[in-house]
Amino acid sequence: MVGTQVSARELFRSAYENRYTWAPGFPGYTTDVTFIAGDTTTTAKARVNPDLKAEVSEVEDEAIQKAIQYQLWEVAIHRIRRSFEDTHGSNSFSYGKTLEDGSVEILMGGKAEGDRYQLRDNEVSMVHRHIHGTVVTIHTFTSHDTGEGYLSQRYDSVYHDPQSGEQRGGRSVFEDSYEKVGDYVILTERKIQTETETGTTEQIFRFSNIELLSN
Repeated sequence: MVGTQVSARELFRSAYENRYTWAPGFPGYTTDVTFIAGDTTTTAKARVNPDLKAEVSEVEDEAIQKAIQYQLWEVAIHRIRRSFEDTHGSNSFSYGKTLEDGSVEILMGGKAEGDRYQLRDNEVSMVHRHIHGTVVTIHTFTSHDTGEGYLSQRYDSVYHDPQSGEQRGGRSVFEDSYEKVGDYVILTERKIQTETETGTTEQIFRFSNIELLSN
């Protein structure tokens, strides 16, 4: 149906280019950080530089420092603006199945052989990718329309062994909140609930007093 109207490559390109990314010239920013895990609340300061590297200070616990740093880095790399051809020019695309909710499956070939995506309403609603010796599957349940592209708002992630298919670790559910600071939409809170053998753990990263750096 969709396949007779537009190629799988063009459908995927449209959803890819509909993602929100930071415009060139991103200056970086500083932020206060509050990290909550169980009964423990930790505060820190952080700085995301124009090269997207994050620095976290005023926190003594090295594990918490690295956790905050990782979240800031993980967010920033998804805001990098790369052209479709730079990212996917060597991949091939074909249609898979159409799901009951209207999502269309896109199967990848070339360098991304074995990866697959689901698209719905010009957004990527599912990602199944092989990354660094593991397979990650991400389902997006809700998204945030910035007016300049969409951002995933509520989504989950599960990791599997690429050979055995065995699940690695528990499923994590993420919920993100954003605000616009100057010309840039920036994460203000991320809640992560992770299933473990003994129950569900929750981590909350809050970012406040966000200020863009001067160019």
